[in-house]
Amino acid sequence: MRGKSLRPFDLPFGGLVLCYDRFVMRLSSAVVALWLLAPHPECGAAGIERGEDRIGLAAPPFELKHWLHSPPLEIQSLKGKVVLIRWWTDGCPFCAATAPALRQLDSKYGKQGLIVIGIFHPKPPGDWSMARARAASERLGFAFPVGLDADWTALRRWWPDTEKRGWTSVSFVIDKNGIIRFVHPGGEFHEAGADGRSGHSQCRRDYKEIDEVIARLLSE
Repeated sequence: MRGKSLRPFDLPFGGLVLCYDRFVMRLSSAVVALWLLAPHPECGAAGIERGEDRIGLAAPPFELKHWLHSPPLEIQSLKGKVVLIRWWTDGCPFCAATAPALRQLDSKYGKQGLIVIGIFHPKPPGDWSMARARAASERLGFAFPVGLDADWTALRRWWPDTEKRGWTSVSFVIDKNGIIRFVHPGGEFHEAGADGRSGHSQCRRDYKEIDEVIARLLSE
């Protein structure tokens, strides 16, 4: 062996070393696969963010005193109607992008028994200015009822653990019996790109799903 360099596979038990390497690689792959298949806390959090925990619950009360375009409304008085509710605020591009969809659904289904309600929740909470809510409502062309949730008390009843859910611009569809049947957890939904360009495919899918849910509930 003098004067000859040794390669790994020339060493004693070199085959065992190579087999061990393969074993470690296979074991690592198996561990990764098991980790991917195992439940993780993030999966539960995602369910909360999507609002799945709210489906099937009785809609909470609003208990809001200040309204535009309507006397104070309460869920109990709206039984027999399908209700679409959207929490929104000024300075929110997602709320502005969704405004045309709210107007369209109000126009499309209003005479068939749909009630569209916008709940204005100022950011940060605590501003009780109806002038601000009125100005924001006029900018978005809202003629349907708009309630002022100045301190977010209604939002926290409808959307508890708000800080864990990612959005406050949440939408709910309520059936004729006052049960939450659909939740859009926030962001925007509309038929086309808010800027008139292509894209926003998820926004279009969400709008279509909300449209279909409303139509189905109205027929029940």
